[in-house]
Amino acid sequence: MKVTISDVAKLAGVSTATVSHTINNTRYVSSETKEKVYRAISELGYTPDASARSFRTGKKKTVGFIVPDIANKFFATMIESVETCLAAHGYHLIIANTKEDMDREENNIRLLSAGLVDGLLIASTMDDFQRFDSLIPAGFPVVLVDRTFDVKKYSSICVSNFRPIYRSVCRLAGKGAKRIGIIGGLPRLSTTRERISAYQQAVADCGLPEDESLIRYGNSMEDSAHTCLNELLQQKCDAIIVCQGLMGGETIIHLHKRGIRLGRDIDLVSFVDYDSGIYQLYENQMDSIIQPVEELGLAAGEQILRRIEDPEARVFEKVLTSTYKPYNVAPAWGNPDR
Repeated sequence: MKVTISDVAKLAGVSTATVSHTINNTRYVSSETKEKVYRAISELGYTPDASARSFRTGKKKTVGFIVPDIANKFFATMIESVETCLAAHGYHLIIANTKEDMDREENNIRLLSAGLVDGLLIASTMDDFQRFDSLIPAGFPVVLVDRTFDVKKYSSICVSNFRPIYRSVCRLAGKGAKRIGIIGGLPRLSTTRERISAYQQAVADCGLPEDESLIRYGNSMEDSAHTCLNELLQQKCDAIIVCQGLMGGETIIHLHKRGIRLGRDIDLVSFVDYDSGIYQLYENQMDSIIQPVEELGLAAGEQILRRIEDPEARVFEKVLTSTYKPYNVAPAWGNPDR
């Protein structure tokens, strides 16, 4: 049975009018009472209809951004770009951190979409579109960022890395690599699936051994690359591709600690998601896949503002492309085909 505003009011011990004012920010409500209301909303799983009149009373001039890891500089850089875009239009940004936990994401979506913000940017960690979709109020402005679903119900801004991964495998094979390992993120994510698919296709096309033991998965968060790296080194890999910037930086550090020289003892291809001294230090010893993270954030900010102004606009999908930069040629930061 659908949870109603009366159910929320009863659990919170307040009137339905207070719940409405809390959700719509139409009258002063004390912080203590707001906390009770939002706790009841979360506990009951209450989702107001975004098309309802009470829900559409004025704009908050605020956007929520649900990210999987605020400690990851990839998302931190993206957040800064989004915030710059929104601020230029008089909007504020609220950040929610899921730590790659699906239950935390569900709670954040429920709370933020219950009247706190005008729209949501979401880098989802969900593996079930139906679960995700059930959390979004009807007509509520949502833009998926970086990670998408097979069902194209919501607008999205993402980066395709299929071609750079494919090219990197072919280049390594051309240099004589026989056992190319790869470290991916969480298997359930669209970004991970695309990158592993590109790797597998390139391995097959280049006539390399199709060995599942050369594919390892981290969790895209801090300290998740070390175990994967050790397992690949035990598999006698002569080259490794790391499909995420944070894990790439950790891989470089661990190889250095073990006295394994990049470009000599082992070839490395790493994603570069943000400006970092470690990438600059080793850029002439490894291949890089450079993601347009600032452009990604700017496009996300622009798109959520469009959807807030016109929630009924057609679904929009924008796909950016990373740049593949082999280390022994002149820099090609601006041209993905070089």
